[in-house]
Amino acid sequence: MSHATSDAGVIYPDSDGKPMSDNTIQFRWIVTVQGNLDLLFAARADVFVAGDNLIYPVRGSNTIRQAPDVYVAFGRPKGDRGSYKVWDEGDTFPQVVFEVLSPGNRAGELRRKLAFYTTYTTYGAEEYYVIDPDRGTLRGYARGPAGLDPIPDVNGWVSPRLGVRFEDDPELQLYGPDGRRFLSFVELGELANQERGRAEAETRRAEAEKRRAEAEQQRADAERERAEKFAAKLRALGLDPDEP
Repeated sequence: MSHATSDAGVIYPDSDGKPMSDNTIQFRWIVTVQGNLDLLFAARADVFVAGDNLIYPVRGSNTIRQAPDVYVAFGRPKGDRGSYKVWDEGDTFPQVVFEVLSPGNRAGELRRKLAFYTTYTTYGAEEYYVIDPDRGTLRGYARGPAGLDPIPDVNGWVSPRLGVRFEDDPELQLYGPDGRRFLSFVELGELANQERGRAEAETRRAEAEKRRAEAEQQRADAERERAEKFAAKLRALGLDPDEP
């Protein structure tokens, strides 16, 4: 386990020793959400997307911390981090946080996590989403005057920060601002292969059209050359090729 030291020797561990996920479906959702959000903001140098990092909101305390499955920090540069220390990030707490449930999650643990993201109102998450992949459901919270308030109906909800739309009827899906569904790595690969196949087919069609145009031009040139030779023969015989 690696460590980062700061503030008179206070050690801020980069790991809490807990696994990233408990099963494959939870892991797949974590990777899908993080990867699609990273892709969504790939062109913005001031948006940092990560997951399974310990967040330390209080300088000097290494016990007040959480490791969300996915988080997004606007106003922070991209780059690798062992942990996310709010005071080293311009006092910018990640504005959007995702948790993906596993069968091992307990109600008390979820209440503590919600309290963590609500309590630190000096920074605090603006949006908090809890995905239950086994049930295909989502709970959402948005910051209000008193903290993080439940979103009454997440079906059709659009994240104010992300522009991402959530749908849970008939199944849970996330859509980017362009209306495209969040895809898994395999689906993204298949889509890329399809796009590449279409591009290659279009290239082949363009090349075939070019060859047809060149052949037509060659036929036209040959016909013109034949006409010119015939006209020359008529002139040699004292005939005007332009007379009917």
